[in-house]
Amino acid sequence: MKAFLRGADGANLDCLRRSMGSKRNTGSSLIAMASATPSTGTTKRNIYEEDAKVIQVHTIKEFDDALEAAKSKLVVVEYAASHSPNSRKIYPAMVELSLACQDAVFILVMGDESTEMKELCARVGIQKVPHFVFYKNKEIIHEEEGIGPDQLLGDVLYYGDPDAPIMQLHSKKDLDDLIREHKDDGKLLVVDVGLKHCGPCVKVYPTFVKLAKKMRDTSVFARINGDETDELMALMRTLNVVEVPTFLFIKDGRVRGRYVGSGKGELVGEILKYQGVRVTY
Repeated sequence: MKAFLRGADGANLDCLRRSMGSKRNTGSSLIAMASATPSTGTTKRNIYEEDAKVIQVHTIKEFDDALEAAKSKLVVVEYAASHSPNSRKIYPAMVELSLACQDAVFILVMGDESTEMKELCARVGIQKVPHFVFYKNKEIIHEEEGIGPDQLLGDVLYYGDPDAPIMQLHSKKDLDDLIREHKDDGKLLVVDVGLKHCGPCVKVYPTFVKLAKKMRDTSVFARINGDETDELMALMRTLNVVEVPTFLFIKDGRVRGRYVGSGKGELVGEILKYQGVRVTY
């Protein structure tokens, strides 16, 4: 997302990550949640009240209109149920992300709110909640079920965050131009080659973003989603990328090495090595 995903109080992503915790949710049956009887007489605050920038939709038309209005922005939809403890547990993370991610749209769908909302869940094929669906241009680009705050944050970074200091490469020409631009400036090019629907790619991406911000004076970070176009799939074959994520290290116009995997420490070590920093294990 834009502005390095800073929150309303200026907190950075690291602070946001710490405040969100890392517990994993396991999901609850939407059918069971929908059949539960709500309790009465309680004065406890409903956490699903209109909150922060999370848009709670109550009709299918409201949902479709919200997707239409978002245009090319990343849209994160949480499908939840009022009596699901796991939905309640993950929702504060949605609220915090809605404050931090100025260029994403966050939508809440309560599947047991009405017959129409149940129909909306059925349209998307939701069986358990909480279930997260990521949209761009009204198209589903990713889904997650039973995740915790850290994974949700990683997904938002991976599928959004156009303001991270990472160049998005959409063609072989983009890569060639980038290599040519930095051939003589001594900077290390770190190119993340992955796929849109790749768990390990998503897992390591927040580390990649963090490194890009810290090392912008000495390195240039870029990303290729190989399944974006046939041309990029061909480029992956040309680069001999057979597993993802693969990180290419390019300096002085030549590929100097690569790292295949999603280990955070290993990635840092490889980058430092190709920057010329002595690394001992």
